[in-house]
Amino acid sequence: MASRSSGIEKTYVVYLLASRRRGTLYIGVTSDLVSRVTQHREDAVEGFTKRYGVHTLVWYDTFGDVLAAIQREKTMKKWPRQWKINLIERDNPNWIDLYPSLLG
Repeated sequence: MASRSSGIEKTYVVYLLASRRRGTLYIGVTSDLVSRVTQHREDAVEGFTKRYGVHTLVWYDTFGDVLAAIQREKTMKKWPRQWKINLIERDNPNWIDLYPSLLG
């Protein structure tokens, strides 16, 4: 759902973090990927990613509609683990941390 009142379209992102190659995975959705991943990396919020050291951004996809992004996140959370690994390895076979590329 784009913000029409400001004339600026908002982008929503579904993302996957990993603790290491084929390690613990986390799926999230946000409208500010850089800030959200920074929070994960700095353990700024108590929870799953802090507890399990899940800090490496290994996959993400963008959406123009918030409802589509939320639905994609919910769907992916129900996937078998191997499907998530296959998705990562299709787009990022070496499990490279994509976070630095977001910073430019």
